[in-house]
Amino acid sequence: MNDEGMVRMSGGEALAEMLRLAGAEFAFGMGGFQLLPFYDAISRTGNHSPRHILVHDERSGAFAADAFARVSGKIGFCDGTLGPGATNLATGLVEAATAGIPVVAFIGDSNRDYSGKNMTQETRQAEILTPIVKELIRVERGHRIPESLRRALNTAVSGRPGPVILNIPEDIAHKKWEFPRDDFYVDKHACSLSSRRIRPDAAELKKVAELLRKAKRPVLMVGGGIHLSGAYAEIRDFAETLNVPVAHTLSGKGALPCSHPLCLNLFGRYDRVANAFIKSADLLIGLGCKFGEVATVRYTLIPKGVDLVHIDILPEEICRYQRVKVGLWADARSALVDLMEETRSDAAVQKTMRMGYVAEIQQKKQEWQEKNRERFISDEKPVNMVRLCAELTKAMPPNGILLADGGFAAHWTGLFYDAPAAGRTFVANRGNASIGYGVPGGIGAQLAAKEAPVVAVTGDGGFLMSMGGLETAIRERIPAVWVIVNNAASGYVKGLQHALYQGRYQSSDLKEMNYARIAREMGAHGIRVEDPKDLAGALKEGVAERSLPTVIDVVVTRDPARMLPAVDARVRMTIQEGDRPI
Repeated sequence: MNDEGMVRMSGGEALAEMLRLAGAEFAFGMGGFQLLPFYDAISRTGNHSPRHILVHDERSGAFAADAFARVSGKIGFCDGTLGPGATNLATGLVEAATAGIPVVAFIGDSNRDYSGKNMTQETRQAEILTPIVKELIRVERGHRIPESLRRALNTAVSGRPGPVILNIPEDIAHKKWEFPRDDFYVDKHACSLSSRRIRPDAAELKKVAELLRKAKRPVLMVGGGIHLSGAYAEIRDFAETLNVPVAHTLSGKGALPCSHPLCLNLFGRYDRVANAFIKSADLLIGLGCKFGEVATVRYTLIPKGVDLVHIDILPEEICRYQRVKVGLWADARSALVDLMEETRSDAAVQKTMRMGYVAEIQQKKQEWQEKNRERFISDEKPVNMVRLCAELTKAMPPNGILLADGGFAAHWTGLFYDAPAAGRTFVANRGNASIGYGVPGGIGAQLAAKEAPVVAVTGDGGFLMSMGGLETAIRERIPAVWVIVNNAASGYVKGLQHALYQGRYQSSDLKEMNYARIAREMGAHGIRVEDPKDLAGALKEGVAERSLPTVIDVVVTRDPARMLPAVDARVRMTIQEGDRPI
């Protein structure tokens, strides 16, 4: 190739150019010497395509990229410098790996001329990070950066999505390299989720159709795979055409609107009515669901002898530890489309057969609502968590997104908050359930949601873990709303200590603080809520505020006997030694 077919630039510039071609909107991270040419290249474009968002620790950058990917359906990008910058990404990347979220992280590495000679911050970062990602790609020659990024993008979105690391030594990023001009291209199919789909085996599909025809009480058990596939129209068509109710995990919330007559809501450790219908089912179909500990009440929920179908994009998940009658290796949307085609000829017969079943579901759902009605309208002080969830349900518009931090916030909202529409209307970091996701997750989700409002619910403990992210939101004028569940404690830990150790509380109490006042001092909008009658107004005000972030500090119960959600959290839980009610 002649000189006209070549272009000379640094490795960092080549990386920035490839991200532009990939349509990357944002990258979250903290700079270090190794990746400064990448930062400089972005600066010379006016800091757009992608826009780099400075965070306060790399874990938060990975969480923000994760939430951005969930809401946008695109790849999330983050970066970290050599050593602590790279290893700080670990917790966020584990979340993405376990939840199946496409994230590409760039990490700087030591100059190859001096590697192994105790360079500043040098560590065995590749060995530390490789086990937690789909692939770690080390760039050994600068001119291979375009190829390496294409590989990272494709790996991140293919099969079950997940995180990929591009490990770039200092000299690769800083040195000038000769690149063929025509090597700067990106496969657009590798830039978003579900652009390539796998269909189920035809013979196995017929077996599932036969099981479905005979089933009088089927239940579709949906996990987070429904969002990765974007199969919202297909699951609604399946449920309504055949009268098959849908229960969801915390990650699968939003498969159907929670108000839909065929939505059984959450199943697993906490549920409304779904567990009872699962236990009485004659056919269970797991769709993009891993049958993990929380979803199966520590592997006890699925009745022995019931026919179980498992549909998953990752074939090794099928029969991993749950006995399966038929397994379908397939994308969720493709599986639902093909199954509908296989059963459409007698769909009307099936729907009629299950009319009584659907009536029973409506009755049980109504009974649950009546049983818990007083909690939804409770005027007690401090604020009842169920009342808070009810007010969140009323305040969120159809395009609104509720994001929940790990643990306390996710379980309360997962059980009592009603997602207004199908889609990623509820986001919870259930891959690894790390506390501290709420603030950076709210940032990433709001950037992806654009004009749609994002409300992130976090405990005071979770907020304190990532409070520096509020400065990022203020600086970038990101109008997310953070609702802080202020119980002056690590709520789940204190609730468990109350149930298990008769009130011996150790390292679970936090200082009483006014987070609304702190937010105002930092430059955000801050609202303190101590009376439940003020919740509706505060949420309306926060959602309407689009010029700066809002923190709503909600004072909730300090009673450890009421910190764990359940059908009636006022009744003390009975917990066996070794059990984990989360």
